[in-house]
Amino acid sequence: MSDVTITNHPLIQHKLHILRDKNTPSNEFRRLISEIAMLLCYEATRDLELKPVEVETPITKSTFMAIAGKKLAFVPILRAGLGMVDGVLQLVPSARVGHIGLYRDPETLKPVEYYCKLPSDIREREVIVLDPMLATGGSAIDAISQIKQRGPKSIKFIGIIAAPEGLHALQQAHPDVSIFCAALDEKLNDHGYIVPGLGDAGDRIFGTK
Repeated sequence: MSDVTITNHPLIQHKLHILRDKNTPSNEFRRLISEIAMLLCYEATRDLELKPVEVETPITKSTFMAIAGKKLAFVPILRAGLGMVDGVLQLVPSARVGHIGLYRDPETLKPVEYYCKLPSDIREREVIVLDPMLATGGSAIDAISQIKQRGPKSIKFIGIIAAPEGLHALQQAHPDVSIFCAALDEKLNDHGYIVPGLGDAGDRIFGTK
């Protein structure tokens, strides 16, 4: 079964309560999504492989640790996942960015793929999939399945709010994928929205509601 980290860091929880508020404007919502994503990325990258490198400081030469290999690729699930990209790139500016486009069919609530573009050297990278809301889990499951076909070194998932139904579905479908979220909410409603949640993350990020 997947490793799951639901962070209780005070900074994240404080930002999250503002994010949930229906009166929070789009510009502040975007900033908070980015900041929470950066803090979650810090947690998700704790196990990156390191290698020794020699550095000459103003005082002397010595050996220090640096990230080994081709490092990371971030893959946001369009469109809401785009809101998390700036935050994680502030933490890891050398990472490559791929994109997977999915939308949820309003009748079946199942994901429909319309776009997939990943870095050409994806096999040499550790991939972190980004999507603010893990609701039914369908989009995350489909996106990760698409990425696995390209053979990356590993895959992790960073969300902000998860529903128990989506978390369980993702764990069942991809037990090898570690999951990092800021909150685990109560349930899904009849329309597939997380309760209490924060509404449609994409609409709130881009001001299209």
